[in-house]
Amino acid sequence: MNFTVRRAQSADASALPAIERSAAALFRCDPSLAWLADAAVADTEHHQMAIENEQVWVAQSADGELMGFLSAIEVDRELHIEELSVSQQFQGQGAGRKLLLTALEHARKRKLDGLTLTTFRDLPWNEPFYRKLDFETLSPAEIGSRLRTVLNNEINHGLPGERRCAMRLKLR
Repeated sequence: MNFTVRRAQSADASALPAIERSAAALFRCDPSLAWLADAAVADTEHHQMAIENEQVWVAQSADGELMGFLSAIEVDRELHIEELSVSQQFQGQGAGRKLLLTALEHARKRKLDGLTLTTFRDLPWNEPFYRKLDFETLSPAEIGSRLRTVLNNEINHGLPGERRCAMRLKLR
């Protein structure tokens, strides 16, 4: 499929909750995580603020439809991926990969030390996907306080801690 990745604009914010909700439906494949398909997602106002204050990119099809988005924040000389979502109808067509590569290029241009994220260990579209793009899973000793806080917040919101991991792609 032909698509482009570009910086998100204010007008995109209202479409992002539906993309996130559609992407989350994939969790229905795992009975213990199926509840995530119906969990609350960030609202339009949250996405609007992210577009204004953070790094947000969208994948857009040739006919103008938004396919997915990536939202990240720069912290501790690293770009932390907060959300990567692709609508179900567009999954498996390279949009997630291209969004991630765009964030990687941005981090390189900013001369950051790397990219970080937290994800599920055992879902094919999570840790194994990021490993293919050279992210490394961090051991507990490598995680550091910032990523440990992120993981603990996820656990406090109901995610199973034993299935979560932190990952880093070093640029320096």
